[in-house]
Amino acid sequence: MEIKEHVSLLPLNTFGLDAEARYFAEAESEEDLQKLLANPLYKEIPRFVLGGGSNVLFTQNIDALVIHPVIKGIEVVKEDEQYIWLSVGGGEVWHDLVMHCVANGYAGIENLSLIPGTAGAAPMQNIGAYGVEVKDVIVEVRAVSLKTGELRIFTNEECQFGYRESIFKKELKDHYIITGILIRLNKTPEFHVEYGDIRKTLADMGVADLSIQAVSQAVIQIRQSKLPDPAVIGNAGSFFKNPEIEQSHFNQLKLKFSTLPGYPTEPGKVKVPAGWLIEQAGWKGFRDGQIGVHERQALVLVNYGGGRGEDIKALSEKIKASVADKFGVSLSTEVNFI
Repeated sequence: MEIKEHVSLLPLNTFGLDAEARYFAEAESEEDLQKLLANPLYKEIPRFVLGGGSNVLFTQNIDALVIHPVIKGIEVVKEDEQYIWLSVGGGEVWHDLVMHCVANGYAGIENLSLIPGTAGAAPMQNIGAYGVEVKDVIVEVRAVSLKTGELRIFTNEECQFGYRESIFKKELKDHYIITGILIRLNKTPEFHVEYGDIRKTLADMGVADLSIQAVSQAVIQIRQSKLPDPAVIGNAGSFFKNPEIEQSHFNQLKLKFSTLPGYPTEPGKVKVPAGWLIEQAGWKGFRDGQIGVHERQALVLVNYGGGRGEDIKALSEKIKASVADKFGVSLSTEVNFI
């Protein structure tokens, strides 16, 4: 395994930001990873794990050993009449995994089509879309300790999944590298089509009989219509989380802003779309030089080319302040600032 110096991370982040890694190494297996972590030359150097780069905003160069896991593999490890269990390498591209499952008739993650990133990053963020979250299918997560190199297997419960959260984003942040996941999928689909525009899109597609292939294609069409392609315009998808507010706060806002959408979650809580709040605050389509807010989706901050991470961060802070001032709602980011 080669360890390189002064490596540009431009092709390894979807914002298209040209940060530099002091040291850089790709790990193709858990054994590679453990050998790297045990190397005395790099024992005292800070480590930074970079997966698909779809959830990071580089605001500076990385004075650390950047570890890029590329552990691959999709393997059936168990099945019965109802379920099938797949062991998936953390370096697998998430959308490729979804397409593999759809092609083979494995149901459960078709609503998560076209989400950028890797299988290893999926549980860290507890990715979700259109009524489905990855926690719904994860059985176990394999991870290697950055400090000791030891392999640990986390159960679903031990991952402490929440809305776009997990233990790997909280108390174990920067402690582990996720090397693989074990997921359980259904042989008989349970469709989730009541969220967003899925049912309308299926109707527009002329779908009469539901299938996981049709649901996946509908989700892909919706995402492509709303979200810019990172290969064309640098972005990290949804920049902000949809905030949960108190029911009483929502009721007050509804009196003033009659079109405000809201989705009840737990008792006394309502989730409101961050994109709606940002658009109503006047930011949709905003541009400042080489950065801005996407013209079709206010939830997406973009780098048109040559933008700087620190400027995108500053823009996000202005948006948060504006939404807080107009609605009294605090936004938090899905993207990690580095």
